[in-house]
Amino acid sequence: MMQSMGTKQNTSDSRQHILEVGQQLIAHKGFTAVGLAEILAAAEVPKGSFYHYFASKEAFGVAMLEEYFAEYDHAMLTILSRPRSTQVDNLLAYFEAWVSTQAGDAESRRKCLAVKLGSEVSDLSESMRDVLDRGTRRIMERLARALETAVANGEIGVPGQGTAALAETLYLLWLGAALMAKIRRGSEPLQNALVATRGLLGIEG
Repeated sequence: MMQSMGTKQNTSDSRQHILEVGQQLIAHKGFTAVGLAEILAAAEVPKGSFYHYFASKEAFGVAMLEEYFAEYDHAMLTILSRPRSTQVDNLLAYFEAWVSTQAGDAESRRKCLAVKLGSEVSDLSESMRDVLDRGTRRIMERLARALETAVANGEIGVPGQGTAALAETLYLLWLGAALMAKIRRGSEPLQNALVATRGLLGIEG
């Protein structure tokens, strides 16, 4: 059982702890299915502590998504900027990470919240939709910059539709594959997306 807040964390950690616990629950069940009482019980904090940091459950959702995309951006940048690998190898490593984290038996805390919450909260909360929009655009911008580097290095040819359009095509491909992996509870859609990605990048093998 999780230790009480008094023994596990100090006040400065409380907000982060609530966000982490809430994200794990919501990644598994969805935003509307997880009530505030469930988050409070799992985090072992009183309601007053929650409202000290978040004005509402929607405000919590906004903060959770902002935290998620900040962590995602850092992890993505780490993969795409590995110094001892080519840019193409780094791109493939990024997409291979989708396979390992988004397959049906992966830990729910590692699931893509853009896949999990995109359709659910976009009609529910404009502020959460805005965070999703900005977060996914930032992902595609990073992909486009990585593709530009690969082209500049001569690792791939110049995409006919341009690097920005190819980056969006790839991201949408993987969003769809991750959704199908959830439906089928298996990694086959993700493996197929990896094959398609290699083809779009002009990589053999």
